Amino acid sequence: MTSARYDQLINDLKSEYRPQREWAEGRGAFLIYGHFLVGVAAGGWLLSRYFGSFDGMVLSYLLACLGGLAHLVNLARPERALNMMLRYKTSWVSRGFWGLTFFMIGGLLYFLSRSEFGAPLGEGSRISAAGDILAIIGSLTMMCYMGFVYTASKGIPFWNSTLHPVLYIAYAIRGGIAVLVLTLALRGQELGGESGLLELWIGVTAVVIVLWVLEIQGAVSSGDETAKRSINDLLAGRLAVYFYGGTLLIGLVVPLVLTTGTIAPLSASILAVIGLASIIGDFFMKYSSIKAGVYLPVRLPHLHR
Repeated sequence: MTSARYDQLINDLKSEYRPQREWAEGRGAFLIYGHFLVGVAAGGWLLSRYFGSFDGMVLSYLLACLGGLAHLVNLARPERALNMMLRYKTSWVSRGFWGLTFFMIGGLLYFLSRSEFGAPLGEGSRISAAGDILAIIGSLTMMCYMGFVYTASKGIPFWNSTLHPVLYIAYAIRGGIAVLVLTLALRGQELGGESGLLELWIGVTAVVIVLWVLEIQGAVSSGDETAKRSINDLLAGRLAVYFYGGTLLIGLVVPLVLTTGTIAPLSASILAVIGLASIIGDFFMKYSSIKAGVYLPVRLPHLHR
């Protein structure tokens, strides 16, 4: 441990409300990158599969690969992943690793049965169908597990919310729509009104806004001072610039204004900005909410009678 990190640890331990840093700083920051990437990948695969966008599926698979690498970097020692995966009965982290594994294997089998890759396994084969199902199961698992990982953290009240899993699922769907929109834009294609993609994005975004309001209101009204500290860090403290500038301005206001078409017609370039801004906003949501985690204070009974 470096001198700076040691001093930071001592200062944190002296503070009554200690911010968690294990999953947010140094090597731990790769956990944020990993969760962000696999969440977008899961939503992107399912939406691209439904709308028949092969390019979107390829992009989603590549994002999942990057997310897997980020998780391995976070673990420091890759062999830890094998030990972690054995605890699937009790650990949501383990279930997430299994979901990513299913997705990677299933997606590869699916690609190898597509004509775009020469179909070495044969189009329409049983292996192709098995890969398709496995990738879908993996995607659904990746979408669901992340919120439960944080909800299970009893020592951090802000994370210990029943709304967290729903919020992460909604963000995965929103990210998936953004991937699909971005893919179409990179292809130079305009979005037909019959696709309903922008309307779906607006609908999911509305759900995300409601969930965020309920999450904040629940933390404030809970009476838990630690949860209130997390909300203060988000709205008026050390993370306010990321929350307002990244999550709200870039992730919500910019794409919502652009979807109206009042500033410029919905061309391919505007669609690219909408998709990219939405994805950037989703990253800042995960970054700020994870960084906002504050541990319950340790109070010795003989000092608080």
